[in-house]
Amino acid sequence: MLTGLRTEQRSVALEFVRLLQVKHGFVLLPRRWLVERTSGWFAHFHRLTRDYERLLEALTSLHLVALTVLLLNRAAELAASA
Repeated sequence: MLTGLRTEQRSVALEFVRLLQVKHGFVLLPRRWLVERTSGWFAHFHRLTRDYERLLEALTSLHLVALTVLLLNRAAELAASA
């Protein structure tokens, strides 16, 4: 399914989490918080919440711009506190 999705070109390792037993209630899955946190950061950039772009390169560039803005804000906060 997702295993042939260009993982060999990008050197990305996909990890599928399977639950062996039925869990009831909230169960923290490994590394799920990383994906949720990143998606939350991208939610601040309204252009990334909808599929406005026709080209994948344009969408990738907008993600890089969003990450750059986030990292520069974090660096500015760290420089101000030091």
